[in-house]
Amino acid sequence: MMTLAEIVVTIGGVVLIVLIFWYFFWSEGERVRASASDDGVQEIEVQVKGGYTPDLIVVEAGRPVRLDFHRNETADCSEEIVFGDFGIRKRLPAFQTTPVEFTPEEAGEYVFTCGMGMLRGKLLVEPSTNGRT
Repeated sequence: MMTLAEIVVTIGGVVLIVLIFWYFFWSEGERVRASASDDGVQEIEVQVKGGYTPDLIVVEAGRPVRLDFHRNETADCSEEIVFGDFGIRKRLPAFQTTPVEFTPEEAGEYVFTCGMGMLRGKLLVEPSTNGRT
């Protein structure tokens, strides 16, 4: 039979595991919409420091996107950005801004990660408002 201390430690461990899974896999940050520049490119700056800020970016399908990743650290994990669904893998030099440009043709949710898969963000591509997608 388990003692009261063992029960408390076990319950605490299970709660901690659930919180860790929620933080890394289920929680979503605030949605931030990329703004359109004069040339029609949807653009937003993403800060890279222990994660991505913002980490949930909303864009429109069928229009060019430019995500300007400013890496404000030297941690090994954040030295690369990967958009697997778009075949993009790009180095992010420390303390510099690196643009990542592409055009998402299909609406949907697309995950982006660091090269190690530990830092995560999401690109939410909404259907085009002009009927193209």
